[in-house]
Amino acid sequence: MNLTSQQRAYLRGEAQTLNPVVMVGKEGLTDAVAKALDEAVKAHELVKVRFQAHKDEVKTIAFDLAERSNSTLVATTGFTAVYYRPAEKTEDRRYFL
Repeated sequence: MNLTSQQRAYLRGEAQTLNPVVMVGKEGLTDAVAKALDEAVKAHELVKVRFQAHKDEVKTIAFDLAERSNSTLVATTGFTAVYYRPAEKTEDRRYFL
């Protein structure tokens, strides 16, 4: 899903109040992390991920994680990444772009 700069800005603003739900630890990008993100975006649509290790590879891991979880990388700021995937049913959506 391609987002415009206005849509990204809106989602970044909405994500500011969110707490990180998924953590990338010393093991790096594992199947468990990808599965956790997939389940989190399915439940919440907009999810924040915190990088506790591999801080020099945040951008690379963030893009790979988006690909593996079928979500869209909205932004990376410092050691945090924000992901978005709209709910399958229109009536379940929280964010309307």
